[in-house]
Amino acid sequence: MPRNLLTPDALTMMDVIARTGSFAAAAREMGKVPSALTYSVRQLEDALDVLLFDRRTGQAKLTAAGVELLNEGRRVLEQLDAVANRVKRVATGWETQLTIAVDDALSRLMVFELCEDFYALRPEGPGTRLRLRTEVLAGTWEALVSGQADLALGVTLERAPPAGVKIEPLGTMGFVFAVAPHHPLANAAESIPDAVLVRHRAVAVADSTHRLTPVTVNMLPGQDVLTVPTMQAKLEAQLRCMGCGFLPEPLAREHIAAGRLVVKTVERNRPPATFSYAWRVPSARPAIGDAHALDAGLIGGASAAGGTGKKGSSRSAPVGLALRWWLDRLSNPETRLALLERHAGPRLLGF
Repeated sequence: MPRNLLTPDALTMMDVIARTGSFAAAAREMGKVPSALTYSVRQLEDALDVLLFDRRTGQAKLTAAGVELLNEGRRVLEQLDAVANRVKRVATGWETQLTIAVDDALSRLMVFELCEDFYALRPEGPGTRLRLRTEVLAGTWEALVSGQADLALGVTLERAPPAGVKIEPLGTMGFVFAVAPHHPLANAAESIPDAVLVRHRAVAVADSTHRLTPVTVNMLPGQDVLTVPTMQAKLEAQLRCMGCGFLPEPLAREHIAAGRLVVKTVERNRPPATFSYAWRVPSARPAIGDAHALDAGLIGGASAAGGTGKKGSSRSAPVGLALRWWLDRLSNPETRLALLERHAGPRLLGF
């Protein structure tokens, strides 16, 4: 039967082949010979009666069927990891892995200090692997609700969270419009109108979302844009006079004080951003037939107060000890403020 061949090892093999782009490269990474991978793929293709890779170009290019198997296989592997994580949590109280999505505007210094404190919990460590991922704008929220992260720092949700997600305020962050001292706008009269701004290149950070509608902030129609992947890259580009734009005030503060950036008033000011942190509420087994909730990774339907959700949903399970530790630290106002404010020091380009 095809499902006898759709093992975690086979799905992992598909993922490695697709990521490396060739059977030979995948074989090297997996410590196997290319012929073994070729044989395994042909077994899968024969069992499913489909062609998974187009080999005519000499490269391992996925067919449409191969792309579908890869996408579904990755989802299955994530669910298997989640099952193992839940089993470990039930047995010990500590999660096997805790994934934290951090908005790019927050302090990397403070995040790493929290990680250091977490690993120093006891001599042998908590036994939970931490996985940090940098996200931008809507990507932070997407990482959480899609099940790719257990905790999201810096979400900007403007509506009530769905069932199975709890959210708490983190704080606000101001933004300043800044340019390098030798930028043409550095000597422009205040306040700079859109008609002038549109003639100068803007630097923008790309939204990291893949499924949600990407968010764009303060971009003018027809304006030249340099798009970069992180807020640190945006800062670097503006320091090098490659464009203009809004920066988080705490991130730009030391450069403004040193004269490396000049703050200007513009007609289209950006209001402070309100950030929150959010986490998925663990649940016991979902109600039978609640397939949609399971697929969304938001099973359980627990309310923000930790009670039961809609009729038929099971009672919320306890939060794992690793997540509980992070939530306890985030409940401290000083920790929340440091995540928003502590940007001075070495430039950290992300996780």
